[in-house]
Amino acid sequence: MNDRIDVLLIGGGGREHALALKLKASPRLGQLWVTHPENPGLAALGKAVDVPVSIREIYRLQQFCDRHKIGLVVIGPEEPLAEGFADKLATPERLVFGPVAEAARLEADKAWAKQLMRSAAIPTGEARVFNDAESAKQYLDSREDKSVIKACGLAKGKGVFMPSSKEEASAVIQRIMVEKAFGDAGRQVLIEERLSGPEVSVLAIVDGGNILVLPPCQDHKRLGEGDTGPNTGGMGVICPSRTLDAAMMARVEREVLVPTVDALRRDGITFRGVLYAGLMLTHAGPKVLEFNVRFGDPECQTLMARLQSDLLELMLATCRGTLDQIEVEWDEREACCVVLAAHGYPDKPRAGDVITGFDEASAMPDVFITHAGTKRAANGDLVTAGGRVLGVTGLGATLEQARALAYAAAELIRYDGKVMRRDIGSLVPQVKPKRMVTR
Repeated sequence: MNDRIDVLLIGGGGREHALALKLKASPRLGQLWVTHPENPGLAALGKAVDVPVSIREIYRLQQFCDRHKIGLVVIGPEEPLAEGFADKLATPERLVFGPVAEAARLEADKAWAKQLMRSAAIPTGEARVFNDAESAKQYLDSREDKSVIKACGLAKGKGVFMPSSKEEASAVIQRIMVEKAFGDAGRQVLIEERLSGPEVSVLAIVDGGNILVLPPCQDHKRLGEGDTGPNTGGMGVICPSRTLDAAMMARVEREVLVPTVDALRRDGITFRGVLYAGLMLTHAGPKVLEFNVRFGDPECQTLMARLQSDLLELMLATCRGTLDQIEVEWDEREACCVVLAAHGYPDKPRAGDVITGFDEASAMPDVFITHAGTKRAANGDLVTAGGRVLGVTGLGATLEQARALAYAAAELIRYDGKVMRRDIGSLVPQVKPKRMVTR
């Protein structure tokens, strides 16, 4: 059991940098290979893969894994999961952390996920699916209440809209289905009732049968302070969330997570990896807004900052179906992650702005910074290279201390056009839950 294991990590964002940092701390890790060495954080931790990373040429990645005796493949983003990387890379000798393509439909096909929830009586909002723009517009015009409009496919966290008028709703349908702003992800749209209440993210690691519920997170999706502006991939997060106590967590497990895994198994689908439930805590109880099939970003950053157990051992147990045989420990301190984004995010982020103050911020105790959209320029400068640039996480005995630390570090980092919400963690109810057992 003490043999070292070589690991291939697929993905190049802040989530993958957070996973790499935790994997690197494992005494079981042999060589860490990374698919996106242009991310400076990943380049510092792993060795670059020398073959294309594409489902069209998946045989080349298979050959790479065979040649370098990769024992575990960790798939971070949703796109390769939906494309079937897990199906193609798994062998009797090689484990893959991440669900197969059929299970990944929970995230990749919102219409399919909604139908599965209905069949399993999982609480969720009422919704209808439309295949053409005119029918969707007519339906919206007939409704008096406000709706949520979602592109059914993968839209990188940007395909959800909450229009404030019928005119705006019609424009959203036009953008998604006619102008094809999200490509094939917008071939179908889901028009859903607009629920009200606090939002919370509950993630669980599933090994096919056993479910390990992780500490809940509170994501902040909107670009602007006070939860205004367009939806983004996430502008910040706190962990644990203050909106869920142990009783509500048990209810989420009983009414959402267990029925979802069971419904998949009834359809002959074994889920191994991370099951992420985005929830609305309504007056009638928790209801599912969406499922993801991987660690959230930036939720992953706070979870990894608080995880004290060996991540590699946890992933191996997940792949082997032995989650019930390991103990998982968490830092009791609270975490707050503040995302620094580029000028123009989320629609037209600007690249190439020089980043300063990174080393000074990274040296602060109990601060963890992940590279999301950065790269090294030819002269060695660290520059912006994506919409979300950096994730700055602080750990503190209280949420207030964690927030203060994260913002103090974030202020040290400078680049032209820096976008940063200054209210991460300040809008959630200040009711601290009892300490939860996450097994």
